[in-house]
Amino acid sequence: MKNTFNVVLLIGSLFFSPLVIFGQDAEKAAGSDEIKEKKEKKVDVAFLPVIAANPTVGVLFGVLPGLNWNMGDESNTRNSTALIGLYYTTLNQLFTSVRANAFTKEDRFNLLTDIRFNLNAQPTYGLGSVLDKSTLVGGNDTPTDNPYPGFQKQEMMSFNNFRFYQTVQKRHKQTNLFYGIGYHLDIFWNIDDKQLDLDADPQRITHHYRYQELKGMNTEKYSQSGLSANATFDSRDNVVNPYVGQLAAISLRAFPEFLGSTTNASQLWMEYRTYVNLDKDRARNVLAFWTYGWFVTSGTSPYLALPAIGWDMFARSGRPFTQGRIRGEDLMYAETEWRFPLQREKDKWGGVLFLNTTTASSRTENINLFNNLVFGYGGGLRFMINEKKRVNLGLDYGFGANGAQGLFVNLNEYF
Repeated sequence: MKNTFNVVLLIGSLFFSPLVIFGQDAEKAAGSDEIKEKKEKKVDVAFLPVIAANPTVGVLFGVLPGLNWNMGDESNTRNSTALIGLYYTTLNQLFTSVRANAFTKEDRFNLLTDIRFNLNAQPTYGLGSVLDKSTLVGGNDTPTDNPYPGFQKQEMMSFNNFRFYQTVQKRHKQTNLFYGIGYHLDIFWNIDDKQLDLDADPQRITHHYRYQELKGMNTEKYSQSGLSANATFDSRDNVVNPYVGQLAAISLRAFPEFLGSTTNASQLWMEYRTYVNLDKDRARNVLAFWTYGWFVTSGTSPYLALPAIGWDMFARSGRPFTQGRIRGEDLMYAETEWRFPLQREKDKWGGVLFLNTTTASSRTENINLFNNLVFGYGGGLRFMINEKKRVNLGLDYGFGANGAQGLFVNLNEYF
């Protein structure tokens, strides 16, 4: 663990150097046109109060401030965005996060930041996309994903976690291609596997405990710390709410023990998004596609650091399932969403319909990718609170297999 925090100090320049770049570019942009600066806000801030309920958190209260800004001239610099989350729940859970996608002046650098500190609790359903599997190894209980009955016994494995991801990518000449390096740290501690009972007869063994024991890892604390090589092609016309364009990204992450990881491992993240306009007269009528693959490519990753829905950067995948519901050593996800206006000429109000599917593997249980596909679907409303920057307030309701359903409030589009 000491090695992990030492590495954070060494790699910290990946985070603080971009802040210096931010300051320099913002200062230059500010000095170029003082009159324009007075007329236009440098940073647009939207505060979204959040309240939600599900078996994992009880009742959740919090705020979700969203920031949008531009560090150059809008003619040659893309808008930047950040979401800051602060939530507390009736089950004494705390969730805090800062997630940002920023572009410096003239898109010279793209910076992705994902910082989280959580006092968390999540279900431990095991690996693979098999929803009716017992929450205990060899158990006979049938879990449900319906959030409205009373809290389920299988719901809780409590843990604390800290995440620090920072990626810095440089633009290749005047193209839409960016490439660079990143640092990725996940620490999990105070893991309390509440269903585990080794003194019972027969013993009550959870999937988390069995996986960690089979891999020879600690069951109460572990970490992943490593570097990544990244490349991104991004031709989207807007980061928070694209009407046209594509995004393709690849990230190869190495987590060696000498950088503070519990075990040696590597993971591969591949992602693709595209946006198709359906009406040349209404730019907001869009069919959006998103898919990603997340794989453990070598070594062994700890259980909670394995690929899982809801653990992507902005925690947007997997509607309507709870975060981490589907987890595996390999995971693939795909979603399509139809976004359309609800007014004949104006763009204030809009609607969405979405459909997604997930598949995950468990190599220890011989569950392969595509052995089982899990689907979610739903729809919602959009209200554009900033038409110039296309910032949307969204309210969705989703349904899924095994009784899953839920209400989702968000800023910006899901992808």
